[in-house]
Order: sequence, then C-alpha cells, then structure tokens
Amino acid sequence: MAATTTRLRINLAILAAVVVIGTAGFVFTEGLSPLDAVYFCIVTVATVGYGEIHPVTAAGKVLAILVIVAGVGTFVGVIANLFETWMERRERQERKRKVNMLVGIFFSTTGTTLLRTFARSDPLIGTIREGLMVTADWSAKDFARMKKVVLTHASGPAASDLDLKEIRTFLDEKKDFLLRLMENPLLLEDEGFTGVLHAVFHLADELSYRDDLAALPETDLAHLSGDLGRAYRAMMHGWLGYMEHLQATYPYLFSLAARTNPFNPEASAIVE
Repeated sequence: MAATTTRLRINLAILAAVVVIGTAGFVFTEGLSPLDAVYFCIVTVATVGYGEIHPVTAAGKVLAILVIVAGVGTFVGVIANLFETWMERRERQERKRKVNMLVGIFFSTTGTTLLRTFARSDPLIGTIREGLMVTADWSAKDFARMKKVVLTHASGPAASDLDLKEIRTFLDEKKDFLLRLMENPLLLEDEGFTGVLHAVFHLADELSYRDDLAALPETDLAHLSGDLGRAYRAMMHGWLGYMEHLQATYPYLFSLAARTNPFNPEASAIVE
C-alpha cells in the first residue's frame, strides 16, 4: 500500500508539473488564453484531443510533443495507481473484517471468560470499571482514552486469589483452538491481537510447567501475577478495539457484547 501511494504521489506531482509548464508554454508560444491553454493541456494528456485547438507554431508543436510524451504516460499511471489504491483498500478492509471475525471468536470462546475471571481478582478494578462500561454512543476518542488507561492500569489479578488449576484446565481445553488462531496468516495484519495471543500462550505455558499449583512459594506467585497482569492488560486493550469495531459495523453484535461486558458484575445477555 505504501509503495502504491508513493507512486501515485510522484505521478500526480509530474502530471501537475506537465500541466503547469505546458499551460505557460502554450500561452507564450501560441498566444492562447490561460483557460484555452489549460484546456489544451488537459485534452492532450487525457488523449481526448477534440482538435478545435492545435499548435500552429514550431515551438508550440515541439511543446505539444513534449506534453504528449511526458503527460500521457503519467496520466495513465495516475489512473492505474488510483485503481490499484482502491483495490488495495478494499482488500485491506476485507482482511480486517476477517481478522475481527477471528478476534470475535477468541473473545466469545476464551477471552471474555478470562477477562471476567481476572477482573474479579483485580483489587483496583473499581477505579476503571465505570470507564469500561462501553455504550453505543461512545466516540473514537472515548475508545482511544480507555485504551491508554488499560495499558497503564497499575493493577491486575493476584495469582494467590485465583484458582490457578482451574485456569490451567480452561487454557488446556482451548489450546488447539488458540494454536489454530496463531497459525492463521490473517493475524499478521493485526500485531496487537497477535500480542494478546502471545500473552495468553505464555501464561498457559507457565501454568503447564508447574505440577502443584496449590503449593507455590510467594516468589513464584508474584511471578505468575506478572504473567496474569500482562495477559489481562493485553486482553482489555484488544477487547476495547473489538468493541469499537462492532459498534461501527455490527450493531446487533455490539449490543450482545455490551450486555455481556466482562467488567460488569451484573452483566446479562437477557434484554430487560
């Protein structure tokens, strides 16, 4: 996309220069009015050539040849780049839509349950809970503000307050699903969500290497709390991004996600 945009800018700059120089040249060599000179340049580079205006002087003919050589190819390049940019944008939007489908499946099967469990053990969840009550009238600024808040949230679930064995069992059950997500090439489009999966996988690995999760020293519990907090903050940030996508594109899915908000202790899918 960046290369196409660069080519488009270069071609537009060359085309603009050809039109400006050609216009000035035809005014000087052919004695045309500025409007007629611009008109002649445009119909020439666009290969329309109605024929009602044509150069009569030798200098004007030489200039017309230069305008044709420099301008026609550039004009065609601009049209081709515009079409290519449009196609790339459509493809990028389609890939983004598919990525968000994968993100949605992650949260509906795994992420929301983990977030709800972790939030219950977050001693400072009360300081940000109200800000996480996403509603349909949120703006892009509201989402951006809360994304910054959750990334700098100084608290997280304490390993000593969680049933680590239950979390390990839950993650083991989801391992094949999470692996399939990681193998999906579409996720290369979203580094943020890839980071979420890495954090969750690391937590699963840490738990799987411990035989007796009920008899861990305080130092190890502190280490696991750091892993839990990393996954917690990454998932919160990813959840906000997914909610923003749903709000903009799928209001009915957004409604369900808002009603089952993992940070709302009174959340319910039942519409009352």
